[in-house]
Parts: sequence; C-alpha cells; structure tokens
Amino acid sequence: MEQHVEQGLVAYQALLTDRTELDELINLVATVSVDHLSQTQKKAFYINSYNLLVIKGIVNKYPVESPLKIEGFFDKVEYRVAGEVMTLNDLENHKLREGIQDARIHFVLVCAAHGCPRLVNFAYRPEHLAAQLEQQTRQALNDRNFIRVDKRQKQVLISEIFKWYEKDFIKESGSVRKFLNLYRTEKIPSGFRLEYYPYDWSLNEQKS
Repeated sequence: MEQHVEQGLVAYQALLTDRTELDELINLVATVSVDHLSQTQKKAFYINSYNLLVIKGIVNKYPVESPLKIEGFFDKVEYRVAGEVMTLNDLENHKLREGIQDARIHFVLVCAAHGCPRLVNFAYRPEHLAAQLEQQTRQALNDRNFIRVDKRQKQVLISEIFKWYEKDFIKESGSVRKFLNLYRTEKIPSGFRLEYYPYDWSLNEQKS
C-alpha cells in the first residue's frame, strides 16, 4: 500500500484499478486470530485494520466526495475483523477506545477526510508502536494547520476531535489543554481560549 499513500493523501483511483494487494490485506484482517496476541500486538492490528477498512470502504463506492456521502459508512457498513463482524465505529469504540484506552489513537486512525490527521504510508508494528504513536501525536499537535494558535487574540482553534473524544483526553491528562501541552513544543498558555474549527469532511484523495 506504500505507493498509494503520499503526504497523507490516498490514490483511490489507482486502488480501484489495482485492488489485489488491498483485497489480500482485507482478507488477512478478516481471518487472523488475535486470541494469543499481546495488548500491544492487538493495538497495532486494530489500528492497521481500521485504516485499511476505511480505504476499502471508499474504494468500494468510489468516486465519492466524502465518507459522509456513503450511507452508514461508520455505523452501518459491516466488516469482518479477526472473525468478528463489526462496523468502523465498533472497531474504534469497543476494540480500541474501550479495549486499549490510549488517547493517542485519535492521531493514527484516519477517517478518509482532510480533517483527520495525516495517513502514514507504513504499517504500525508492535515492536515500534510506542515510538510511532508518540511521533504521530507530536506531529499532529505541532502542526499549525491542525492546532491553530492566534497569539493576538489569545485563542487556539482545535479540531473537533477534541470535542467528540473529550473524555478520552481528560481521562489521560486531566484536560484537553494538558494533553495538548504534553506533546506540543510551544505550550498553550492557560489564558488562551480553546475553540473548535469546523471539521473538513472532504475526501483525503490525491489529485492527479
């Protein structure tokens, strides 16, 4: 899949015409057993599975302008993951948010939209997962387009991800601001207001 992802954008058109590798990976997602995997191995597997299934869901309905244009993309369309049938929301909420409980997953799960953190062109691997999660979280939270600081207005515009999953960040760090500052090089002062900018649901597609 490496050749189909560049700078966080996906070549869905190319995948539509050459689905062999994607279909092989999706079959692996469906049939692999996780019974004897460690928590770290499960975490890496479920993260990779989510991102692959999102790509499959888009390719199945391509061309499309946004994942939201596909009915039930997140909460109705079902896939087989490690022998279990589930939706993308089931995978995210039950297997990862409830089962793993690591707020950094929100910066590696990519929902096929420009508003998501960037998709990487490599797999998350158990032996490197801690460093990979750390790197992707720091990269997202220091990205000026993702975290938009206005020093004159003493305002910080942040992704709606922090509203939708606020309790995950509070549970991990005590507050959204503390979580942000844990990973930011330039800390957000306590006097700066946190506001949300509208989520960009347009497709994260490479333009030819």
